[in-house]
Amino acid sequence: MDSSPETAKPTAKEIAAKFRSDIAAATGKYSPGDRLPPARQLAKELGVQLMTVQNAYGQLRDEGLVLTQQGRGTFVRDPSTPLGTEPGSSPAFVALADELGSIHDALRLLGERLDRLERIVGSEKPQPS
Repeated sequence: MDSSPETAKPTAKEIAAKFRSDIAAATGKYSPGDRLPPARQLAKELGVQLMTVQNAYGQLRDEGLVLTQQGRGTFVRDPSTPLGTEPGSSPAFVALADELGSIHDALRLLGERLDRLERIVGSEKPQPS
């Protein structure tokens, strides 16, 4: 990204798009576990407010592409790790992972109840009419 004074300053959406493509690129500029540039440093390089970079990183976090760890930085997350299980995951993904766990447990219990019901119904002999 060009940060010369005569060019327009990038928006959070544009910064996020650049990192999104760098993370997804086959060349792999950023791989799982790689640290993104510190927000303060990137804001200074791009000539934008710190909040602009933080919003861009927030978008990437909400999409599940990166993790933010307080005091350590922002890192590309490993897509093979289930969302919401790592420290620094988006709170939305943590809540979603919890909800999915509850749904999984409820489905398992319903399956067990259905199996018992089918055994009971299957063991009864039909009554002659």
